[in-house]
Amino acid sequence: MKKAKNKIGIIKYLKANKFVVIGYVFLMAISSVLDVFITLLLAQSIESITVEAYREGIFTLLIVGGIYIVRRIIWVLIDFLYYKYSNKIIAQINQDLAEQAFKFTSKKYDTGTFVQRIVNDPASVIGRLTGIIDDVANILTTLTVLIYIITLNVYVGIILVAVILITTIIEYFRTKTLKKNRILTRKKGDKINSLTTEIVRSEKDIKALGLENALSKTSKFHYDDYKNQATKTDVTNLWFYTARNTLIELCGLGLLILGVYFVDLGTMTLATYMIIYSNNGSIHRFVWCIGNVWTSITEIKVYTQRMFSLFDERFFACEHFGTTYLDDVKGKIEFKKVCYSYIEYEKDETTGKKKYKIPPERKISSINKVLNNLSFKIQPNTSVAFVGKSGSGKSTILNLMSKMYEADKGEVLIDGVNIKDLDKETLRNSISLVNQFPYIFDMTIKENLLLAKKDATDEEILSALERASLNDFIASLKNGIDTQVGESGIKLSGGQKQRLAIARALLRNSPIIIFDESTSSLDNFAQGDIKRSIDELKGKSTIVIVAHRLSTIRDVDKIFFLDNGKIEDVGTFDELFENNVKFKNMFYAENLN
Repeated sequence: MKKAKNKIGIIKYLKANKFVVIGYVFLMAISSVLDVFITLLLAQSIESITVEAYREGIFTLLIVGGIYIVRRIIWVLIDFLYYKYSNKIIAQINQDLAEQAFKFTSKKYDTGTFVQRIVNDPASVIGRLTGIIDDVANILTTLTVLIYIITLNVYVGIILVAVILITTIIEYFRTKTLKKNRILTRKKGDKINSLTTEIVRSEKDIKALGLENALSKTSKFHYDDYKNQATKTDVTNLWFYTARNTLIELCGLGLLILGVYFVDLGTMTLATYMIIYSNNGSIHRFVWCIGNVWTSITEIKVYTQRMFSLFDERFFACEHFGTTYLDDVKGKIEFKKVCYSYIEYEKDETTGKKKYKIPPERKISSINKVLNNLSFKIQPNTSVAFVGKSGSGKSTILNLMSKMYEADKGEVLIDGVNIKDLDKETLRNSISLVNQFPYIFDMTIKENLLLAKKDATDEEILSALERASLNDFIASLKNGIDTQVGESGIKLSGGQKQRLAIARALLRNSPIIIFDESTSSLDNFAQGDIKRSIDELKGKSTIVIVAHRLSTIRDVDKIFFLDNGKIEDVGTFDELFENNVKFKNMFYAENLN
């Protein structure tokens, strides 16, 4: 059964800063009241001047000047609160969204989409919320002015009310259409953000494989798709704006003509006409602000739905851990009749077209069964390797072993406890995983290693680097372990990245260390050094290796030979070489190449 939606939204963050929010709204309210006074006093000044009461008119204008100064002070306070606390709220949301992303299963990561939702959307929401408060204040101010004008002449009042009703209806349909189009535009925008991120990160592979033309065509298709949808959204909005603004402008002109007619008949004073004339833009401002409020509400719904759907497991499955804590993990690993399949789903094309309280079940397009009733045991402090041709299930086993994936059926056990029952601390502290393409952070070498063990001494760090065969490289650097490695370790070679990742794992000294093709980028000399480092761990940790080069696993205690997701044979290197033709052929093929 799927978990219920986690109720979290923007209100949580506004409540946490409620006194600031209340203060902001209160100051905006005072500013609006002052705006009303300014408008009414200016109208009174006009009336005084038209009857030649000049001193009274000047005095009224001096009062307006004083109100201007007070209003400006209030505006400064409003801006101060906004600049100081909006960034605080945005940072709080950014942090919570980023932490939530850590909880997702490995299959749910989509870098471009997450960056947009975590970094950009919170700022957009806070900006829109502030805009709503400003617009509501303007609506109240302008409404007061319009009511005042309506009381001056019944015919003017009737026209104003009619125009306001008609333009409000237009705004309703505009924002309703805009919401639908915005969702589709955002979805296509997410796609090009993800694609762009992938292109930037894989720049070397693209050039090396000559993929520029192919990816250029793919990029053009998605950029054109986004451009067409964005253009449709903007043009549709334009037609609504045009209809609304044309009606308001013609109405304003009509009111001025009608006013001249009434002045000529003597049924309207010149002062009243001047007041109507000077506030002729009030209708446009009123309807514009109403439209802005609806638009902002629409945008906020889109942004918050995108952001806080990250907390909804119906859309983004999270890792779940048990409550069992093991104080001293020995490192025994066991698979009992484990089954696992890769499932592909049909593309969802309903976003923005239909509204669901509960998303419909996604349709499966294909199922690729990788493991079927797989069982084996790995004893503590032994070294084992999994070998087999590509697609035989080696990396899948490692992902299940480290709980990056969860088995469809069967059990994965550590020290006799189902991995699903272990708490996060036990699981993460017990296993170190060195991937084929490790990520190195834009920090110094030392800081990258301290991520693995925050209290590590320089001596421990240098020892780990030496065991990972990086000591000569470190010695050649001017700043040694305090050298910056650049984004994604760009200043390091592929082999240096892998050795740094191995040093990071060695520093943790976990009872289980998993190497997933972690020597693939190393030359023969470095590979020999790493092999010796791994050999030194024998008897101290459970070592699990997936290696393309069979020579790197010659001295492990046991080798599992895989074929089509099943263990076809088990033995030492020499035993398999002697008795398994497929294993022998793999070794010969490797050495011939």
